[in-house]
Amino acid sequence: MMIRYMDYMISSEPIRVFNPIADSGKQKIKSLSVVGAGHLPCRTLRREGAVFQDFAFAVITAGEGYYQVNDSDKQRVNAGSWFCFYPGAVFNYGPDEGGCWDEYYFTIQGERTKEWLEHWLSSPELVKRAIINDAALSKMEMLFTLIDSGAPSNLDRAALMIESFLYELVSQGDNEDSGNRGKWVVNLMEDISNGVLPPQISGNIASHIAARHHISVSTLRRVVHEYTGYPLNEYIHRLKMAEAKKILLNSDMSIQEISAALGYKDMFYFSKVFKRISGISPRNYRSTIGQ
Repeated sequence: MMIRYMDYMISSEPIRVFNPIADSGKQKIKSLSVVGAGHLPCRTLRREGAVFQDFAFAVITAGEGYYQVNDSDKQRVNAGSWFCFYPGAVFNYGPDEGGCWDEYYFTIQGERTKEWLEHWLSSPELVKRAIINDAALSKMEMLFTLIDSGAPSNLDRAALMIESFLYELVSQGDNEDSGNRGKWVVNLMEDISNGVLPPQISGNIASHIAARHHISVSTLRRVVHEYTGYPLNEYIHRLKMAEAKKILLNSDMSIQEISAALGYKDMFYFSKVFKRISGISPRNYRSTIGQ
């Protein structure tokens, strides 16, 4: 018998759960498919003896708690932790007693998950660490948009994006294990994520960040491209668009005010960049997503 939880039993705040229903015959990616995804802000529910039929992973962006596989020792979980669920094991996990955590999760199935576990996702029973910045949050929100559409082509895209996102999380851990350079890159990316928005920095962002880390602008651009897959300017645009989404949904600021607050002098250019990255205009994003 499957236990069903009411929303108020899971979290003290509204949750978002996405369970796509699509004709699998129309999906072109047969070795990987999305089963479900969701965002559980301030999750309070703790689970004991949980089993999973499919592979899943959860990313914690706030709060603290624990994660345990079978009879192993409990592992600590806090902001920046991520961990896996998979068939053949029993899981106990959740926020600390009386507390809550902010959780994003994705459930997938298919033969490719076996390849992950065999070749690049080692020790899935261990809690791992990653830098969950605005760019990462933006990727997860984009995944929700694709999954929620229900279109077979978008579900294929979402499955491949989830694979890519998970690989990035794993690679972050590999970079940290590689020594001081890995730690330096993580610190650099954190600095960029924390410093791209006014009023912290005025003028040339690239020059400012490069000077802080005693590197040339060309080195900065190369590292950012290697780490994110984006040119520096594009990466900064995406960080700003992630912030713009938060402002659109949580304030009454006008589009022009948001544009100026994020350092865009031309509101129309800001709107053009927002639509290119998000697939929807700022005004429509606020009216549809914010409902």
